[in-house]
Amino acid sequence: MPGGFESGHGEVFQGAVQRARFGISVDYYVRLEQGRATQPSAQVLDALARVLGLDETERGHLYRLARQRRRAKSPSGRLRPELLRVLDLITDAPALIMDHRLGVAAGNRLAALLYGRAMPGLNTARHLFLEEAERGLYADWEKCTLDVVGHLRLAAGKYPDDPRLASLVGELAMGSERFRRLWARADVRARTHGRKAYRHPLVGLLELHQENFALPDESGMELLVLSAAPGSPAEDGLRLLGALGSDQGGIRLRPRRGTSETTSVTAAETRES
Repeated sequence: MPGGFESGHGEVFQGAVQRARFGISVDYYVRLEQGRATQPSAQVLDALARVLGLDETERGHLYRLARQRRRAKSPSGRLRPELLRVLDLITDAPALIMDHRLGVAAGNRLAALLYGRAMPGLNTARHLFLEEAERGLYADWEKCTLDVVGHLRLAAGKYPDDPRLASLVGELAMGSERFRRLWARADVRARTHGRKAYRHPLVGLLELHQENFALPDESGMELLVLSAAPGSPAEDGLRLLGALGSDQGGIRLRPRRGTSETTSVTAAETRES
């Protein structure tokens, strides 16, 4: 893929394309992804999408690959002060603002308590693959890895010239064998909504529902809200988590691995960006 992103689609789709009765070769698909193919017609793209059985998200990714002569600029990622006020209004659910690289620009108090750290500077892809591993915060770790890699693949197709995104992919590939395997599959996924389960060391299992809201102004940012069903154990768990944080007079961090020692930071520190 242009811009330093490695191509993996040829191997993934080779069998499907070879079985197709259309005049579309594996080499043509790879050249299309790399920006070396002639401008394909809509009929060719439709045929390729049918052959590969692409869903709506994957079909959109294919069409972006075909239009890479006009590359999208990386989003500005600017965080408007008004958005921080919106976060302050969300008090009963963890909420955070994230860019297309899965970097967190800001989060509310419950989000900081959930992750056990200040939000600005956190990258959830790095956190998932390089810090938490399989027995950490994410109860559905394997599913989360699929979602994260699929999102980064989608972002790489949309912003192939983003050097920070390319650097993140390289860092994850160097540090995680699972990331390398999933990246080679070339699956794409859009983050929209769904179940998200966390295993918090202070309040236990939290089965939440994640909703993603794309923010305007071409910022590339999304607002993520993790809500609990009314009357559920997760709702009780979030309420307890908030109370524990209040008792500490700040943000209660998770115990360090191998010890019972904890540290805390003030809630104000989570508002820095």
